[in-house]
Amino acid sequence: MLKKWLPNWLNGLIVGCVLFSNVIIFGTLVLLFGLVKMLLPLGVINTILHRVYRGWCNGNRFGLWLGCPNIEVNINGDLNLQSWYLLICNHMSWLDIAVLSSLHKLPAPKFFLKDELKYVPFIGSGAWAMGMPFMKRVSKAQLAKNPKLKGLDVERTKHSCRNFRRNPTTIINFVEGTRYTPAKHTSQQSPFKHLLKPKAGGIAFALEVLGEQFDAMLNSSVVYSGKTSHVCRNILTGELNSIYVSIDVTPINEQMLGSYQHDKAFRSDFQKYVNELWVAKDRQLTGIYAQQDLPEPQVSKEIETL
Repeated sequence: MLKKWLPNWLNGLIVGCVLFSNVIIFGTLVLLFGLVKMLLPLGVINTILHRVYRGWCNGNRFGLWLGCPNIEVNINGDLNLQSWYLLICNHMSWLDIAVLSSLHKLPAPKFFLKDELKYVPFIGSGAWAMGMPFMKRVSKAQLAKNPKLKGLDVERTKHSCRNFRRNPTTIINFVEGTRYTPAKHTSQQSPFKHLLKPKAGGIAFALEVLGEQFDAMLNSSVVYSGKTSHVCRNILTGELNSIYVSIDVTPINEQMLGSYQHDKAFRSDFQKYVNELWVAKDRQLTGIYAQQDLPEPQVSKEIETL
């Protein structure tokens, strides 16, 4: 591992180059094969596309191995590369995407992404080529001006999820909808110590479309330890000390299935269910910090820049 032999700044530079090059190279290849797939919708093209995408995942794994001396993954339950999973997770940093995609025991990870990311070179185009859903939040004011926007996000999500039936997939949803920062935590007046308030819609829509095909839900938590609270800055300066990932394999039950958009009673019950999951996750994160002997993030008004 380079981190043992090189100064932090040089290690961080190398890791940054590896991760960014990985995005550019495989993002371009995924886009090209995605365009070919549009013109020639053949099974062999889809297979090649997924193999290229797996190359991006392996590149992330290599970059993290170079940049972090201690990566621990704790899986409670059995996983199968030929299965379908819904993975929910807390969201600490952009690095979460690299970490979760690097887990070789998961079938092809697909993410729910914010709509703004589709304009990001290589990342947005690659995600589009893989058929990942882009989530666009519509405000009440926008709905008042254009009622046709209601339910548009739902249909996009359902369409993308239907495409995932063809290949074993792990659909990853960051339930908070945005990265945790102390400033956001304060602004939300979040009742949780380590988390922002959860958004239940994305999980519910994925379950509505693929509920019978999902083999399990993966309740995941990611914790980082470094010189500062800025995770991306830590790895790019060679100062990220550890990454800890916990995954609990949870069966899909009847309480999780229903029409979130049309059934008000189900929507209320499902929001309560997700909130209870978040209460338990908050306690779990407190336990992880204590068990791993890690300093807990400070809740303040400091604004994260990366």
